[in-house]
Amino acid sequence: MRKKLAVLLGLIFVFLVGCTSKPQEATQTQETTTKSQEARTMVLATTTSTQDTGLLDELIPLFKKDTGIDVKVVAKGTGAALKLAENGDADCLLVHDKAKEEEFIKNGYGLKRSDVMYNDFIIVGPAEDSAKVKEKAYNNAAEALKVIKDSGAKFISRGDESGTHSKEKSLWKSAGITPSGDWYVSAGKGMGAVLQMADEMKAYTLTDRGTYLSMKNKFKLQIVTEKSEQLYNQYGVIKLNPSKNTKLKEKEADEFIAWILSDKIQKTIGEFGKEKYGQSLFIPNAKK
Repeated sequence: MRKKLAVLLGLIFVFLVGCTSKPQEATQTQETTTKSQEARTMVLATTTSTQDTGLLDELIPLFKKDTGIDVKVVAKGTGAALKLAENGDADCLLVHDKAKEEEFIKNGYGLKRSDVMYNDFIIVGPAEDSAKVKEKAYNNAAEALKVIKDSGAKFISRGDESGTHSKEKSLWKSAGITPSGDWYVSAGKGMGAVLQMADEMKAYTLTDRGTYLSMKNKFKLQIVTEKSEQLYNQYGVIKLNPSKNTKLKEKEADEFIAWILSDKIQKTIGEFGKEKYGQSLFIPNAKK
């Protein structure tokens, strides 16, 4: 009788252990799956032009579809984007100020920079072009700035240490001018907001062509200077240094870099804007 009772108790114990262990195993499996899913995210610090043109609205869903990785985009001027990465708040960079990018890598925050695409800068102004910039300096950016300054017309600067702002400062330097006074307005804003300001104030400004084309139906600004060697605008993607950021999503960032440099996505970039604007907003030029 005692033997039968012991066997019965043993069976009950085994049954109870089995009942409790399976939910625990299921919970552990669920937790592992959840952690794995959470890990497939990354932060891309980039410029306002890649967002304002709508390029990222097309690329980011494609990247999610191809890799399963969710991307949080933080769009700022290049200077601010680089600072985010320095502070450990980004996993990858897509920016357009090559001198600053190379300095960033030299300082140990990045390991490698790769060309992705390019477009060009243009100077735009009011349709009436009161300073006669188009007439006097259509293909000469530095001369165009001289004309604007001498005319007393207003010029709106990004004023935000972005790639566009860096290009503008280099053009003023080439023109031998240190801009200051009521005619020179430092906005401290992104490209889209600066274009709106220039339109409202009947002022001139420097912009990348892509953002201008994507927004030109919203204002009356016209191109007054273009197609100058001084106005080339190269974009690069940067692999960050994991030794500078223990939270870095290195694997996800590596996948993004390989993806955006791939033939498939380079072709997608080259086609972007053609149907809507009659021309590509960016020209892909990743090295093979």
